[in-house]
Amino acid sequence: MTEKVFLLPDLGEGLAEAEIVQWRVAVGDTVTVDQTVVEVETAKAVVDVPCPYAGRVVALHGAEGEVRPVGQPLITVAGPVGGHADGSEPTGHAVYREEERAGSGNVLIGYGTGHGGARRRRRPRLAAAGDASGASGAPTASGAGRPVAVADREPGPPEPAQPLVISPIVRRLARERGVDLTTVRGSGPGGVVRRADVEAAARDVSGASADVGARLAAVPDRPATTGQHPAPGDPGMAGAQDLVIPLTGIRRTIADKLSRSRREIPEVTIWVDADATALLETRAAINSARPDRPVSILALFARICLSGLRRYPQLNARVDTEGQRIVQSAGVHLGIAAQTDRGLVVPVLRDAERLTTTELAVELAATTAAARAGELSPARLTGGTFTLNNYGVFGVDGSTPIINHPEAALLGIGRIVDKPWVVDGQLAVRKVTQLSLTFDHRVCDGGVAGGFLRQVADCVEQPALLIATV
Repeated sequence: MTEKVFLLPDLGEGLAEAEIVQWRVAVGDTVTVDQTVVEVETAKAVVDVPCPYAGRVVALHGAEGEVRPVGQPLITVAGPVGGHADGSEPTGHAVYREEERAGSGNVLIGYGTGHGGARRRRRPRLAAAGDASGASGAPTASGAGRPVAVADREPGPPEPAQPLVISPIVRRLARERGVDLTTVRGSGPGGVVRRADVEAAARDVSGASADVGARLAAVPDRPATTGQHPAPGDPGMAGAQDLVIPLTGIRRTIADKLSRSRREIPEVTIWVDADATALLETRAAINSARPDRPVSILALFARICLSGLRRYPQLNARVDTEGQRIVQSAGVHLGIAAQTDRGLVVPVLRDAERLTTTELAVELAATTAAARAGELSPARLTGGTFTLNNYGVFGVDGSTPIINHPEAALLGIGRIVDKPWVVDGQLAVRKVTQLSLTFDHRVCDGGVAGGFLRQVADCVEQPALLIATV
């Protein structure tokens, strides 16, 4: 029996390491080519890593929660492994590439094999909250680069039919909410279980929808003790401890990127209140005329931004500090800030200016849903040239948003609320929103930024102006 060591592959986008989230196999298990063996979290996404070897698992290298560098051992497999025609067998990444050339169909989220020959469609992995990736199969030893010894498991009774679960976020949500995935009927294509299915099952169990924000909150609802004495009569403070949250994976990337933006970009924020009554009426009229293809308010704001960037391309740019130049993008790669279980991400709609308003609505809905489900590849989370941030969904009126480095500008939208407004000299109640533009002062001066924001506000107040400019 020949032992082969599979190294953590290059996941692209300049990623040099990944954190082991959960092992899907244990020592002694038999694996097949393309079987997912581990779930890892990179700085950009959660990735299911398939193994290019078939055989018996001899060792798992690294414990859950451990960060592994690309190119270091990940799993050792013993058994027959496909090799070259002359009988020689490659090792490490070479094996991974050779298996791809052989048509393994191996796909890391967003990365196809890309080589010649027939390609098989990768089947969704069958997984459940209580499958082999549970506690009994998790590594119990830690230490960089050392195999994790896990005892062979006793064969158990036949397992019930497993649901189709593709997203790691869905599996994790099921564990957090105490939902047995074997009881969930998937509403996705082919019976795939989606996040909405798990949340609906959780509501059935509890009788009410749980507050997702409370479930995700990392900070306790009362201050942690830091050497201070608890207030008299407050037994809840007794024994309280500070909560320590490591900055890893996507959370660390967010922190690094925002810090870099503040360090490098001389940003300025300007804002204006706009009467969105006519815009809401226009959306209602569109959706009434075409109920089968509804348009969201975010899609209309995106269309307005694209119109503004066509007139003011200075804001659709980035600063190349090494080359000492400003690069204006030929196309608008529109980033949409989306809050997810793992933090704030900005999925990108490439060449958004080529899409109709209806197409924008469809792409926005699909992209944000995929981002929240953790199903976007790292390539879909980079390369934006301008970002739209609808923080009004959090019930706030305004903000001074931080630019998504290395972009040059970001438009923020506050909540739309009833406010007193003067219309034709008369006081009236109107639907008002606050728009804020944060821009890199190196790419333009206040005149350009103010002109862009004013055009956006004018189109919000008079949608007919938008029709005249597209």
